[in-house]
Amino acid sequence: MHTLKELKKLAKETVTGSKTKIALLGDTATQLLSTAILGEAAARRLAVEFYEGEYSQVERQLLDTTSELYAFDPDILIIFQSTHKLCEHHSLLTVEKQCTVADERLDFVSTLCQSPQLANKKIIYFNYPEIEDTVFGSYANKVVSSFTFQVRKLNFELMNLSQQHANLFICDIAGLQNKFGRDMMFASNVYVSTEMILSMDALPYVASRVMDIVGAIKGQFKKCLILDLDNTVWGGVIGDDGLEGIQLGHGLGIGKAFTEFQMWVKKLKARGIIICVASKNNEETAKEPFEKHPDMILKLEDIAVFMANWETKVDNIRAIQQILNIGFDSMVFLDDNPFERNIVRENIPDITVPELPEDPGEYLEYLYSLNLFETASYSGADKDRTKQYQVEAQRVSLSKTFTNEADFLKSLNMISKVSGFTKFNTPRVAQLSQRSNQFNLRTIRYTEADIEAMAEDPKVIDLSFTLEDKFGDNGLIAVIIMKEQDADTLFVDTWFMSCRVLKRGMENFTLNTMVEEARAKGYKRIVGEYLPTPKNKMVEEHYPHLGFTPVAGSSTAQYVLDVETYEPRECYIKMKDEKI
Repeated sequence: MHTLKELKKLAKETVTGSKTKIALLGDTATQLLSTAILGEAAARRLAVEFYEGEYSQVERQLLDTTSELYAFDPDILIIFQSTHKLCEHHSLLTVEKQCTVADERLDFVSTLCQSPQLANKKIIYFNYPEIEDTVFGSYANKVVSSFTFQVRKLNFELMNLSQQHANLFICDIAGLQNKFGRDMMFASNVYVSTEMILSMDALPYVASRVMDIVGAIKGQFKKCLILDLDNTVWGGVIGDDGLEGIQLGHGLGIGKAFTEFQMWVKKLKARGIIICVASKNNEETAKEPFEKHPDMILKLEDIAVFMANWETKVDNIRAIQQILNIGFDSMVFLDDNPFERNIVRENIPDITVPELPEDPGEYLEYLYSLNLFETASYSGADKDRTKQYQVEAQRVSLSKTFTNEADFLKSLNMISKVSGFTKFNTPRVAQLSQRSNQFNLRTIRYTEADIEAMAEDPKVIDLSFTLEDKFGDNGLIAVIIMKEQDADTLFVDTWFMSCRVLKRGMENFTLNTMVEEARAKGYKRIVGEYLPTPKNKMVEEHYPHLGFTPVAGSSTAQYVLDVETYEPRECYIKMKDEKI
């Protein structure tokens, strides 16, 4: 965690690249919060154009569509309406009106989420840390008009509201106060002299939580957790102590800490985080606890890629990365050994390697504080991710037995179902839109509401692709959105694909399908565009490789394909059903 002094220095740095426009509105002094957010953005190498609203002008700026906020036109809007100001408002009301404080604030937030001017904006809204005013004491939980009751209701209903509006994200500063305490989060001497609610000590933590959400919205998040085993997943050394000698269990003692750590990892796996193992061990020995120890929470079926051998951790992590085909910056490595942690950091700079405490009993509280696995989306398909990557490891193993790539691809018996956007696949399409970074030609992010609107637009061709083979079903792995540019031309607004299915001919199958759709609707040309980002260089030559030619005079990297003369490209994927 950076200190406020470090964040102030970082805030002065210039970060190059496409800028994300962020606006901050608050009902109290927010100058230092702005600085901390800018510093945290710079630390994460995110280029930002920032707007800070005038002090305590939240309602005016938001409800007046001619305000400076709308002129700035932010991509992401951060709103900080403090518990302190809400308490002041509550104290001036009649008892009858006090009962409606939470509902009034919820109506305000709901109105913002539904506003046409903010429909395409991401709104990050701070929830409300409690102020125990002790007017009723513990009896406040029974009194609807009490401030305690209203704040707790407000926080609960904000969570419900965020489920209804895909563009609303809750920044959980109430959770930070639960961890650090109100005395750390709020300094009365600072408040009375500056109108600043958040203490100097709290600002770095709040800024970090804000940027966790911004990063997730921008597609910067962790997908994979790689675990060492000895003294990380269990206490002791399995090769020396044997199955009975390692420390695990629900009773008293250090084994309890390792068991609860495994419970946390199990929940991450259920959420869709890819769990892998990189251990210096004999594979048979390393797997024994997973198979035989009665207190093991994690099982082999929870591990997507299991690397236990006498190679270096660096080599094993690189091997895992090649199988998963994800960036090192989306990986977290946990190891109790400081030497191993440093070696990995030095050789794989992009990977996140937390400095685990010496005491395993402190692992979880430390990891909780890092908020490593923030996300901007979640769907039921996430729970199948481990199985998909286990199957991918099998495919990689099989591919090594073939000398001819075409023979390997034929042997997979690949089938793809092509569909338009439906109520069944819209959540997954939106999620992939938020998550896809590497194979993403323009990296345009869409919400579920955006996807639903395009599905109804007659001038949009929307295509989703699944892929299954003899090893299993990868689920929905590619999305195409083509929009009418003129009567003869379609523009490829969106083309993204899961990196899990690279080198299987899916690009050719996708293009063949795109051309068929264009011909069927009478279009003569397809225009594609590549917009570079720090993560999508792998598709820089995507269109030229597929036979597109550069568009003369274009200010961006645009390419055109003649639909009428196009010859289908070779691939070994069959269509499962007719497009629906």
